[in-house]
Amino acid sequence: MNSKTAASFLAGALFLLAQHAPSVQAEELSGIYTLGEVVVSGGGAEQGVQATETVHTVSSEEIRASGAKTLDEAIRLLPGVNVRTGAEGVPRIDIRGFRTRHVLLLLDGVPMNSSFDMQFDPTSIPTENIAQIKLTPGSSSVLYGQGGLGGVINIITRKGRPGVQGALAAETGDREPFVAKGTVSAATERWNYFLSGSASRVDGFPLSGQFPGGPEQGSGYRKNSDRERSNLLGSIGFTPTMDLALGVTVNYSTGSYGKPASSISDPNDPFASPPKYARVQDYSGLYLQLAAEYAASEQFTIRGWAFTNRHDEELNQYDNGNLNSFQTDGSFREQVQTQVTGATLQPRYSFGTAGGLTLSLSAEGDRWENSGELTVNPVLGGTATFTPLSAQRSLSLYSASLEYEVAPLPGLGLVAGYGHYWQQRSEENRDDFSLLAGASYDVSEQTRLKAAFKRNVRFPSLGDLYDLSKGNDSLQVERSKSYEAGVERELPAHSKLSLTGFYTRAENLIQNDQAAGKNMNLSEVRFAGGEAAASTNCVPGLLLRASYAYLHSEDKSRQGRDQVQYTPRDKATLEANYEFGAGYAAYLSLLHVANQYFYTKDSVAVVQKAKLDDYTVVNLKLSRRVLQQRVTLYLGANNLFDQNYETSYGFPQAGRFIYGGFEYRL
Repeated sequence: MNSKTAASFLAGALFLLAQHAPSVQAEELSGIYTLGEVVVSGGGAEQGVQATETVHTVSSEEIRASGAKTLDEAIRLLPGVNVRTGAEGVPRIDIRGFRTRHVLLLLDGVPMNSSFDMQFDPTSIPTENIAQIKLTPGSSSVLYGQGGLGGVINIITRKGRPGVQGALAAETGDREPFVAKGTVSAATERWNYFLSGSASRVDGFPLSGQFPGGPEQGSGYRKNSDRERSNLLGSIGFTPTMDLALGVTVNYSTGSYGKPASSISDPNDPFASPPKYARVQDYSGLYLQLAAEYAASEQFTIRGWAFTNRHDEELNQYDNGNLNSFQTDGSFREQVQTQVTGATLQPRYSFGTAGGLTLSLSAEGDRWENSGELTVNPVLGGTATFTPLSAQRSLSLYSASLEYEVAPLPGLGLVAGYGHYWQQRSEENRDDFSLLAGASYDVSEQTRLKAAFKRNVRFPSLGDLYDLSKGNDSLQVERSKSYEAGVERELPAHSKLSLTGFYTRAENLIQNDQAAGKNMNLSEVRFAGGEAAASTNCVPGLLLRASYAYLHSEDKSRQGRDQVQYTPRDKATLEANYEFGAGYAAYLSLLHVANQYFYTKDSVAVVQKAKLDDYTVVNLKLSRRVLQQRVTLYLGANNLFDQNYETSYGFPQAGRFIYGGFEYRL
């Protein structure tokens, strides 16, 4: 879409926005599906273990107001969260310095992390299915199990509620991408259902007009940055009696995407690795969950669910940017299948004023297999030969966790938890444990003090152990000890303020060591920092939010590296959402990231340190509800001021992107 077409589109949209006014406020279309959720508190959201933790909640209405279409867009402004994109071509979500593989992602209780490397693609999770996101950085409940050293992202999907509700929406923008989606839901006294479907296509994202271009990447649009995605989700709930609830959830997704290569091809650059030209030619994912909850009495309840999550992927790495040849040494064509299958049982007993005790028992099987062929051609210009790829690996995980929470005095809440975990694989078995202790105290109705400690662990993944290029089956269990304390204060004029400080010491973090040619354990890494967040509704119709996060990192494992690379020291955000009346609304967000460092390649003898440019990204969205609120028309601009920036060296991010669309509510 050129600038003239974009201007015509925006002018037409603005004309339509001015034609009609709504008469009533919009309502949520669906409820919250909690049947499969890992319940970490027996009381309300402000009781038990969650009162001692830092918990950020993002609602579906907040997602809708911001225009976020995927998980990474929905949580990018939260304190402690750093979204970065590098060679893999998908956003990575780091929390308080820990990488994505150290973040546990749950969708209605189903682990969404890859069984191979524990990573996940947040762009594959569309927001139209999300009722609520709960993000817990640092010290999280032991009931979540092993793996969440950085934190836990708990996504809760929608469910039907009485009556029939639904929505249809479409969006387009620069270079004519499209997003189309629809939902329908309903409920009766015993049944409820929610169905959704979406499809999107992006031919390539625009680079900033300030991007200089070069031999590897010119100006205009990012090479090999196209993406297609389709998603279907359905959930059905049945309540045969007052004490029993049953549910089933199915999600199927397909797509493909390119992995943009580094924009730097200079072999003398000590920081930039050689460009790689890769695509995920096709992928599909399927997860299924069966869940049940039974209230045997007012004191005793039991929840359980079984699940399977399978992902198939066709990954190609080519010789060059033309993406049509496999003659160079190391290029490959690979088909990969990963699967996680498991079950969880979670009984809970309430002792009344003496507290509540929750037990969690789970079993999980992780499997990975691949096929394809690898090019072997060590002599430049020589004749290529092809080696078949065929491998299969699996392991099992078991966990038993116990968590007790009690309020011994008015305003005082205590929680303690212990979890033990076992990993079984062909060459050996491992076991380790986690500990949690937390306290919260309500000094007054407006002020809460809180503190928590957690010892956490993460077992090496299948990829850490058996990856063909860097696997190491002698890796040790990763361990961390996290401390945090904070205060939450309700202020006059519908305002809130929270302050949190934290310190984490991690041992044996797994890192690819290019010099050693395999994954290795880092002896010690430390993170310390503070987070401040404030919000206010002091003006009717206006919501303001602001946050600042400070992160100090120390790498005690490798000579010449005094901190962990790509961990921004400073992050500041600002959000404003204003309902003008007459159906008009405006949303504005600002993200500022500063003081982010990186180091030379492992193959460079003398370690050097460099700094990414600080950047500020502003997003704007304008909308209006018309036709008795059934239709919402909107237009927006991401990266409004066309900031040229990188989150990883050599990987420029999207410049200004203008879009517009509509949503029709049935």
